[in-house]
Amino acid sequence: METGEMNCCNGKREGEEGMHVFIEGLQGSGKSTLLQRFAERYPHFHPYREGDYCPVELAWCSYMDQEAYEAVLARYPSLEEEIRRWTVREEGRFIVQYTRILTDTPGFHKDMEQYEIYNGRVDGKTFQTIILQRYEQLAALEPGEGNLYECAFFQNIMEEFLLYQQLGEEEILDFYKRLYAVVEKKRFCLYYLYEEEPEACVEQICRERSDEEGNQLWYLLMMEYLKNSPYGKAHRVQGFADLLLHLENRQKLEMRVIREILGNSVRILPAKRYADSDLTLPG
Repeated sequence: METGEMNCCNGKREGEEGMHVFIEGLQGSGKSTLLQRFAERYPHFHPYREGDYCPVELAWCSYMDQEAYEAVLARYPSLEEEIRRWTVREEGRFIVQYTRILTDTPGFHKDMEQYEIYNGRVDGKTFQTIILQRYEQLAALEPGEGNLYECAFFQNIMEEFLLYQQLGEEEILDFYKRLYAVVEKKRFCLYYLYEEEPEACVEQICRERSDEEGNQLWYLLMMEYLKNSPYGKAHRVQGFADLLLHLENRQKLEMRVIREILGNSVRILPAKRYADSDLTLPG
């Protein structure tokens, strides 16, 4: 794939105010590393890492009304201070970054999962409405400092569509047409880490995310996630080949969205093989 052509410079520039920079790619492609490199290069940008409270996305966060929130506080009085610490209130909703709460309280994290909007926990129409509304709010903001987002445009949304809602490609493209229509295009930029060899990438992440005994923790969790999804059950997902096929198909679909919808708003970088000069924002 061809990478985007950009000129290298340091520091804040005119045109960076209010820019929203999204970082995407397959699991193991280096999204977290790329976000960190951008954050160091552009310290005036605010980084939103996966699991953080994010203006446009809600992965790994509970999304509750007041009744559910108060019930959680009542169930876990010893964690009330921490829960409140990691809560952001948006009008009538309480968003809890529950994975940031370190506790050995039995069942707490599993309990909080039920309030996410992912993994089929809300119906498809509600899911799409929530995401679209969050992007609409973001587009309406006055330009301020720039923002960096990890996994907020493709990964978590795509996994929901493919594994839980089992939407067809055209339905997914229709959603992204609607989503892209609400963003402020002059302030939107997506960096996509393209993986030329997905199999080698997945094998590497399996090795890297293992415990001291060599147990492949990430692979086991990913396979459980995949097998237990409606997609996994319908396709009788069993092992590595099925995981690889899913990720390859997801990357192809994301590239189709890029080609047919996002166009010049995207900079494609070879996963883990880009240069410092590729990390300059367009403008």
